Amino acid sequence: MVDRLANSEANTRRISIVENCFGAAGQPLTIPGRVLIGEGVLTKLCRKKPKARQFFLFNDILVYGNIVIQKKKYNKQHIIPLENVTIDSIQDEGELRNGWLIKTPTKSFAVYAATATEKSEWMNHITKCVSDLLSKSGKAPSSEHAAVWVPDSEAAVCMRCQKAKFTPVNRRHHCRKCGFVVCGPCSEKRFLLPSQSSKPVRICDFCYRLLCAGEPPAAPSCRPDSCGRSPKSCPNDASDDEDDDDSSD
Repeated sequence: MVDRLANSEANTRRISIVENCFGAAGQPLTIPGRVLIGEGVLTKLCRKKPKARQFFLFNDILVYGNIVIQKKKYNKQHIIPLENVTIDSIQDEGELRNGWLIKTPTKSFAVYAATATEKSEWMNHITKCVSDLLSKSGKAPSSEHAAVWVPDSEAAVCMRCQKAKFTPVNRRHHCRKCGFVVCGPCSEKRFLLPSQSSKPVRICDFCYRLLCAGEPPAAPSCRPDSCGRSPKSCPNDASDDEDDDDSSD
């Protein structure tokens, strides 16, 4: 079915419409052999609160963005290669139902569908696309995944020291290795996680000790002068303000 649709006029037209909806800021999506499998609105669990996002599933990539005008305009386009994707179902809990995890080496997050049927269809289609891609390439499924961030609302105190209470002054931070919500003193270290960034990123003290213990003594990423400095002394590293879900979603 996918091969038959790859070069059809209808498929080309559908992909062109998606491109136009993202405008000039979006990346081109039309390439030979690419097929638009499906689309829909999913609720993405962001750092501060769940938000509706428009998702497009192609046979080789997953694309999503913010909804500006439904079916007409989207922004902040994100493109995820399906070869790197692993998905896991999430049990229903409270108001968040019909969810699953989308895990990749660079970023992992939870999404929720409106119904159980919709969830099943999304998961089945994604699984089939990933399986077909890996079969054609001969590659093994990705074994490394970024941590899923714990939402801010689920942590009133630091998840590491269990003492520091979060306030407008004492801000929340996220460890890029475990995804925990931690206070500033518990996450002053930086460590190079190549799959997530070309620069050392914020991690909690617990993960820092574990990562450094597995590194050779002279490894640059473990030296205090390269990743063990306080956030203010790392001018080239992204601040947590830039990781708000409005900018890093």
